[in-house]
Amino acid sequence: MAINNINTEAMGKFVEEVKANPEAAKKTKKVEGTWNFTPGEPQFEAVLEFKRGSETVRADFAPFMGGGGMKPDPIQYCLFGMASCYAGTFVSLAAMEGIELSHLSVTAENRVELTRTLGLSDNPIVESVKITLDVKTGAPEEKIRELQRLAYERCPGVYCLTNPIRLETEVKLI
Repeated sequence: MAINNINTEAMGKFVEEVKANPEAAKKTKKVEGTWNFTPGEPQFEAVLEFKRGSETVRADFAPFMGGGGMKPDPIQYCLFGMASCYAGTFVSLAAMEGIELSHLSVTAENRVELTRTLGLSDNPIVESVKITLDVKTGAPEEKIRELQRLAYERCPGVYCLTNPIRLETEVKLI
């Protein structure tokens, strides 16, 4: 059964699987990309693989940061991931509650201060991030506010922004 383009049967099955085996909830995501040294071309490329195929995505810094501005910059991809993750969490929660939505659009925006990136200060680089959902539904407003609260609590993208996560970096000389 699908509600809001969410396969609620598959989600329900996964919930039951995780109840029986909590290790099933652990997944690993990986992106491998390469820097392009050819002038006049986007600077970074990665092939994202998924169950039914793959997609090549390219990024390029804005001209004021040394790129050509030919493709979205890395922060735009970050915001895209945040927007799609939050919207997907919200819509999935609605679907699992049987709430049909007739429209949902999302805006994710941030405010950055690049003096630290440029080595000119120790100021925080990202000052704020805001996500706005425009939702059309027949459900009561209090139910939509509850879904908003739950999406904030359960969205992996929100978690990444609001909780310290151990980060390791490594350089391998080849």
